[in-house]
This record gives sequence, C-alpha cells and structure tokens, in this order.
Amino acid sequence: MPIRIGTRESLAGLRDQTLRWLLSGTICERYLDNILVAFCERLRAGGVSVARATLHLSTHHPQWLGIRILWQLGISEPRSQPLAYGYLDAEAAAHGPVAAILSGAERVHRRLHAEGTGTAGAAMDPLYRLDGQGLTDYVAWPLRFTLGKRHMADFASDHPDGFSDAERDLLEDLLPALAVVVEVRHKNRLTRLLLDTYVGPHAGEMILDGVTRRGSGTTMEAAVLIADLRGFTELAERRPRDEVIGTLNDFFDAICAPIERNGGEILKFMGDGLLATFPLSEPDACRATLRTAREACSGMKALNRDRAGRGLSQLGYGIGVNVGIVTYGNIGSHARLDFTMIGSAVNVAARLENLTKVLGYHVLFSGAFAALAHDGGELARLGTFPLRGLAKPLEVFTFEAFLSDGGRPAARADDRARHHQTGCPVLNE
Repeated sequence: MPIRIGTRESLAGLRDQTLRWLLSGTICERYLDNILVAFCERLRAGGVSVARATLHLSTHHPQWLGIRILWQLGISEPRSQPLAYGYLDAEAAAHGPVAAILSGAERVHRRLHAEGTGTAGAAMDPLYRLDGQGLTDYVAWPLRFTLGKRHMADFASDHPDGFSDAERDLLEDLLPALAVVVEVRHKNRLTRLLLDTYVGPHAGEMILDGVTRRGSGTTMEAAVLIADLRGFTELAERRPRDEVIGTLNDFFDAICAPIERNGGEILKFMGDGLLATFPLSEPDACRATLRTAREACSGMKALNRDRAGRGLSQLGYGIGVNVGIVTYGNIGSHARLDFTMIGSAVNVAARLENLTKVLGYHVLFSGAFAALAHDGGELARLGTFPLRGLAKPLEVFTFEAFLSDGGRPAARADDRARHHQTGCPVLNE
C-alpha cells in the first residue's frame, strides 16, 4: 500500500516530472501498452495510490468496436482486449462508465468495496467486477483527442481511504499530456490496422515504409490465386441488396480464411472476385497455395450445405492458380494510386479461373505451378489448352479427387459453345 503523501503542493514535483517524461521521454517508445505501464509505475513509485488503470479506445476495425488496455498492480504484462460491437449498448443498459463518458459525462467517480459485496443486483453494475480485488476507489475521465474525439481513461486506488483530492487533481492534470501521447500511438496503430484491412499486411508495410510513388514497387516470384463467384450478376439483379451483400461476404469468408491461415495475402477484392498471392520467398509457398485451394473448396462445400439447409440456391465458383514473376506496387493516376500486382502470371491465373467455367472443375492449376508444388499425386493433368493472349497452349491440372467425386459441376452450355468457337477442346463431351 502506498504512503499517503497528501497535498497538491507535495505532488507538484511528481506532476512536473511526469509531464516532462510524457512529452519528451516517450518519443522513442512505439507501443502504447508500454507507455501505460511506465506511466502507472511512475505514479505508484511517487506515492500515488493507483493500483489499476485502463484505456478504452475506439478503433476502425470490421470486427471490433474498440480495445481496452489494462495495467494492474501485480500483473507482469499489460493486457489488451478487443471490445465487440454491442459493448456500449450493454454498458449503457447497465449505466457503465464507458458509455457514460463517451456520451458526454466529464467524470465518473465511485467508491468500491475492497472486500466485495453481496448487494442484490450489484452484478449488473460493470464496476461490480472490481469489488473484492482490494480496490477502494474508482475514477474515470474522457481522454480527449484532436477535434473533440472522446476515448476514456480510468484509475482505481488500493488505499483504504481511496484517492485523495490531491491525487485526483494530479491525475486530471496529467490527462491532456497523456492524451497527446496516446493519440499519436493509437493513430499509428489505426493507420496500420486500416492498411492491413484494405490492402493487406505486406502491402501495408511497404506503404508505411515509403513505397508511395507511382511506379514504385518490386518484382518478385509468387504463386497467384484468383477466385470468382459464379452467377453474381443474376443474383444482384434478382435478390435484395442485403442478401446480395451477405452472400458475397459468405463467399469471401469461405475463400479468404484459408488464404490467411496459410500465409497468403489478399491484394484486392474485385466485385465478386479476389486476387491473392503467396510470395515464393517463403519456401513452402506453393504447398501453402495448394492447401489453400483445397481448404477453400471444403469451405465452399460447407457453405453450400448450410445454404441448402436454409432453402437457398447453391453457389458456383472458380479458382485459377499460377506461378511466375509479377510486379507488385503502385499503379494509377497522378492523384489516385492502387497497390496491386500485374504481370503475365496474373493474366494466366485469370484465364485459368475463366476456363473453370468451360471444363467444369472448380480449381485449375497451371503446369508451371504443378511442377513446383510437389503435390505428391494430389494433382491430375487434364491436357493442354489454348488461352487467349498466350502464344502456346497451356498445360492444365486440377485436383485428382475432382475426377472421381462431386468436384466437377456441369459446365454451362453457353460457356462450352463459346470456347469451341475459339478452338479450345472441352474434355469428356
């Protein structure tokens, strides 16, 4: 238990030291979690009875409303916890401090029960979880960012008498400087999060490293995967908007989860399709791509079983996989750029995906990919096929399992006829 050091005057030295540290001593510290720990430990060492502190910060994440970072006396590492959408609704219903602060309250102050309480209905209070932890006092304030954006910081005391007026005044005096330091790190984290969400982690890292000029980028060898949802135009015309969006999201979940699980990167969503890559700088890249295609097919089977159970139509799809040299970087106009991948290897993957409509197999691989994949007999050769834009016919493979199970849906008659007109043979007619 800290020694009570009393008056505001006696805390003035600690206030000044902490302000200097916040504004100049944290410059080289990248991580917000570490700053919160150091901030609280400095206060504790200076005699302030803070024994627990959290930061509640809103984010721009497709799955999470925000994040809570916790420091508590006796815990070796700070704890970060994502906060789901709906968290604030539950907080507001229970008159919780986060909802109160974000709704405009200037302070929430509550005495706690260090030994716990049996009060009926107390478990409905979000602060009830702090009872019985040796904490005696709780106070929360808004953490104000630029342009009035509100987040929250809260602190709890373990002194038998709770925080003194001088301690509360000290904490409140330090909040503006703490907010400046937190905002910089939080916005850095948000920038990285948004780049990861919209362009992928590898492309995001390159952008943050300064690869932002038109034409800048890199040339590399990579496996390229292109996937497309069948019948989307008809679906979009006949079904309500929300159902169309939900169907697209379900499709992308089935395809994207194995891409991310196996170390690939989704570069772009293109309407009802996507482009993903597996750099060959990773020694297992081709095997990882092969696993991804197999697991994507399993994911689509599961999705279609679920749709059948709900009386919905089955979703068709095609996946084309190739390998080769690609250019990876910024392409676009002077003022608007896209971080993408181009090259013959990408074009061939797109042609293979289109060929799935004709041959009737969900997944097609190029011979170049099959040669590198070391598939152990998992792939079967279908033959060579002329593809638009290629000087020579391309050797094409699919999964061996597709030759015997239900992995080969019937090709559409109009696709077969169109391909016959180009002189491309269709198997098993």
